[in-house]
Amino acid sequence: MTTRTTTPPAPTVDALVTAVLAGEHGPLPSALVATSVFWIHHGTRLAGGDTTYLNQYVLVRLGDSFGGCAFEAGEIDPAICRDSSGTPLDVLLREAPRPLRIAALDAYLAGQRPHRDAGAEPVTLPAGTPEVRARARDAAIAGLLDIEPGAKVGLIGVVNPLVAAIRERGGEPLPCDFNLKTTQWGDPVTTDMHEVLERADAIVATGMTLSNGSFDTILDRCRGRGIPLVVYAQTGSAVARAFLGSGVTAVSAEPFPFSQFSADPTTLYRYRAVGRP
Repeated sequence: MTTRTTTPPAPTVDALVTAVLAGEHGPLPSALVATSVFWIHHGTRLAGGDTTYLNQYVLVRLGDSFGGCAFEAGEIDPAICRDSSGTPLDVLLREAPRPLRIAALDAYLAGQRPHRDAGAEPVTLPAGTPEVRARARDAAIAGLLDIEPGAKVGLIGVVNPLVAAIRERGGEPLPCDFNLKTTQWGDPVTTDMHEVLERADAIVATGMTLSNGSFDTILDRCRGRGIPLVVYAQTGSAVARAFLGSGVTAVSAEPFPFSQFSADPTTLYRYRAVGRP
């Protein structure tokens, strides 16, 4: 008699949503209500740089947890805050625009396993200016990379201090972003994610990839090539964590309120997949 083995399906964000809706990760979302939906729109230009980062976040408060997701300008309207606050969570997970779905999923998963209680490595970012805090944050992210000198590191979602932090660890950044043409130092920034995924020895991707729908592609390609994938996540920090060991090597999770909204010490949480240094 021949025994046939089957390969389990690759993990995807939609599959995670389906599992949450079925109650596989905790209480049924139909029994929960999004207390508050709100958004933040802000700009940042770090000293010495010529790039103004424009960020929009939609956020969901679910009881004692928060979930957040960045989105592109014009993707959703501020009226979503009025229309969605007080909505059952399962409705948001099924019917909301993708950024709000990710924020709702993030709030749910963070509520079931708060980062402070999940066995992560806490990293305290020091009090100080935006520049001081950004450098500390991006050094902590780059510290999750286990690379040889000269390794090509694909950076999908570019922030200049992280480019510098990768170089300080001996890596050669391959920057990719839809909204930037060059880094602070004149490095060209490609918009072709697939080119970067083929050339890189390791990938560092922002949680924004959850919002724009590219996360599943990145995850699948890194699994297929057997290369490390580090996710630095304000967007969907608890969502990215759910893929540890299933293609994601490490996560730098920064739940709301994010570091740029404070000059005081704040905490991010670093995770490594089991068996990784």
